[in-house]
Amino acid sequence: MNWDDLRYFLALARARTVSAAGRDLAVKHTTVARRIKALEQGLGTRLFDHLPDGYAMTLAGENLYQHALIMEEQAQAVDRQVFGLDAQLQGSLKLTASYDVMARLIVPQLGLFKRAYPGIDLQLMGSTGLADLSARQADIALRLTPKPPDYLIGKKVLPLRHGIYASAKYLNMNPKPGRVILWHDEIEYPEWVKHHFPNAEVAIRVDDVTTMLACVTNHMGFARIPCYIGETGDDLYRLDLTLTPSTWGIWVLSHVDLRATARVRACREFLIDIIQQQRSLIEGLNSRYL
Repeated sequence: MNWDDLRYFLALARARTVSAAGRDLAVKHTTVARRIKALEQGLGTRLFDHLPDGYAMTLAGENLYQHALIMEEQAQAVDRQVFGLDAQLQGSLKLTASYDVMARLIVPQLGLFKRAYPGIDLQLMGSTGLADLSARQADIALRLTPKPPDYLIGKKVLPLRHGIYASAKYLNMNPKPGRVILWHDEIEYPEWVKHHFPNAEVAIRVDDVTTMLACVTNHMGFARIPCYIGETGDDLYRLDLTLTPSTWGIWVLSHVDLRATARVRACREFLIDIIQQQRSLIEGLNSRYL
């Protein structure tokens, strides 16, 4: 059976519409429909029922799905191993990190990497989600995590440190207990609020750190944010308050199959070096207090 046909089958099984499957595969939706029809004709059975809310697998489709998953993993393993045999400091290399980590910790240092390795075609992938390194969505990831999955190799470069920050204007105009900015899923007050601001009001809830920083910068209240974010905010100050240290760290990771790839190794070593050089920023060693 043609693996390429199964790619279309898996995409439609996961996305449930031909348009969404087409976007995932970077092809037109008509191509998806045509390939699925050809696969069904070749197998002599119907794989999907077309329902009002999308495509649902038939029993035959569900049986094929398990075999297709195995073939997908085998294809991905071959792809990683072939890539991993490459000993040249040239070619494409995909690096993924969250938007804030990419903008503040990586991009300002990348000129050094490009001058050292001009043959590497570096592709940056900023994201709010986690790229699948098994599927080669990225080759290297810089992640904030307490513990990475076992199938990835890498190094915890530095611990992630946080502080409670507010703008100078807010601090001058609002004595305690003040207002706090929380994550959207923090229904109850987190430990730092209970300990330091038990009578505070919630100013607003957010779902990403960039928005949280914007709220602090615009004088909306106190927030607990990573030091590498708070230290670079305009006119922000850190409160001299004790926090329970986070168990999270800054990790540089790649798939185990890519350990011998020269350009992966070079980029991994470069990232470890530039993160270590920014220790004072990441750990808040030179914070401004008010």
